[in-house]
Order: sequence, then structure tokens, then C-alpha cells
Amino acid sequence: MKGLLLDNGVLQFRSDLPVPHALEGEVLIRVLRAGICNTDLELCNGYYPFEGVLGHEFVGIVAAGSQEWVGQRVVGEINAPCGACSICEAGRRLHCPERTVLGIVGRNGAFAEYVVLPQANLHRVPDDLSTDVATFVEPLAAALQIREQVCVDGDQRVLVVGDGKLGQLVAQTLALTGCKLGVIGRHAHKLALLKERGISTYFEREVELGSFDLVVECTGHAGGFSLARSALRSGGTLVMKSTYAGALEVDASALVVDEITLVGSRCGPFAPALDLLASGEVEVRPLIQDRFALDRGLEAFARAAERGVMKVLLDVSEE
Repeated sequence: MKGLLLDNGVLQFRSDLPVPHALEGEVLIRVLRAGICNTDLELCNGYYPFEGVLGHEFVGIVAAGSQEWVGQRVVGEINAPCGACSICEAGRRLHCPERTVLGIVGRNGAFAEYVVLPQANLHRVPDDLSTDVATFVEPLAAALQIREQVCVDGDQRVLVVGDGKLGQLVAQTLALTGCKLGVIGRHAHKLALLKERGISTYFEREVELGSFDLVVECTGHAGGFSLARSALRSGGTLVMKSTYAGALEVDASALVVDEITLVGSRCGPFAPALDLLASGEVEVRPLIQDRFALDRGLEAFARAAERGVMKVLLDVSEE
């Protein structure tokens, strides 16, 4: 099959990859569409020593497995825990030490014609939800995870740092809480998308530092973290929503003195993400910047890595 393989730090398009074999409890999925995210770019830059097929944002059709699923258009949760260790039994399956993670840790991903996932990870895509829009379920679920971890209400001043793909989704989900929300960014055209949805936006020079109850860092850069930290009031909460390639310097003493709560936030719930996309409460179509066929995947990655580019989709196969 065709696919994009990360091998020894080098991304390559291959047409000779073996079609994966589904084990017991798994299904084989024919990939329709896949989205390139910053984590994919960071893996290419050495964020984590992964080798294999990249890609974890996808929509596909089940090609083989349980008959109740064959032919269904699906999205899939990316973590595959062992289900048997003490951490899984305690209900913390996303943190299973033996888990594989689609296109990130120990499991080939969705930038290929076929991918394998446990049946338990699947969610059906509603018939009236387009494949392009459904490709955003995974990153939207990750944005929703913040609300699973932190109480957000209408009395709080909340700032999202970053106007990129992730920042846009985080802002739209937080806006639904009624909080006093603002987004800081560097790109007028991206901030305009948020303004259209009634969300306040700022450039860096306009932000009142030390005044926010909750700040969400969505840039994955040291400068973004520094700005997020300085915007936070004493006793506030800083949510780190991006992975970082390389080390990040932190003034740990200041975190202690100012009694800052630091929250790492990763994957989130798929079902409410599907509901929000189906209802139109979150709008993602303006975030699609470009699209490429799978055999132009290297061009797609180059495009996705350009400064200011939003979501780049891979058209893997036809529906």
C-alpha cells in the first residue's frame, strides 16, 4: 500500500508498504481523509523517537473486522491501552504504560491507505457530517479535554495563547462556557475568524499581563509559554496544550511563589466532539487551508510546515 513513513528521522513516500493485519479485537480501516497536525511535524523534528507511518487525525471506512462495523464510516481514538495493568484497571487507560498511540508511539498511523485500530476505539460518523469536517474530531476532542480537567465558568477571565489550528478549536470550545474569553495571536486573518464568532482577540502588546484566571498555551514554543505565564494572575491555572520539541526553561520558584496550577492536557472525548461538529456549534471548514493527494504527501508536509498555514488535509482514497 501507499503511505508516508518516518524512518530514521526522514519522512518518505512509499508505495510498497505492507497492508496491516488486524489482530483479535481490531479492525482494518480504509483511510479516506487525514489531517496533518503540529505533532506530526514535531515528530519529524525529533520530538519523540517514533519510526513508522505517521498520522492520527483521520476518517475511514471499516474494511475488515466485526460485521457490525464493516462498511461504516468511522473516526478512531488514538490510544490503545493494554487493558490489563493496574493503571487500566484503575480507570486511567489513557496513561497505560504499555499503550500504543496511533502514529506516535508503537503503532503505525493513518497517513496510509489502510490503518488498524481496536474496535473499541471506533466512533461512527453521522451520515450528514462531511468527511472533511469529521477529520477534525480528534483535535476537537483534545480541545474539549480542557473542560474535563478544569472548571471553566462565566466569571473567569480566560486567555488562549495561539491563533493556529489548535488555538482556534480551543477558543471555540471555551467560548461555549460563557467565560470572559480572549485569544492572543500574530496573524490578523486568523484572528478575524475568531472575531466572526464573537470572540475577543488581541495582539501581544494589547494583553493586560497578570490578569487572567486561566491561560491555555497552544503555540508549542518557548515564547508562547513565557507570554502565557506572564498573562496569568497569582493563583491562576496554566494549561499546556502543545507538545514541545526540545527543552523548555521554566522559573520553577516563581510557579511556587505565585501558587500557579500547571495542567498538562492531551487527548479528549470523541462523542461530544462529534456532537459539536454535527450541530455546527464548532465551525472548522474555514480552517482548511490546503489539500493534497497521498502521493504528494511530502509536498503536503512542506506546506503544513509553512509559517501561518492552517489545516492541510490528505486525500487518501475516495468514499
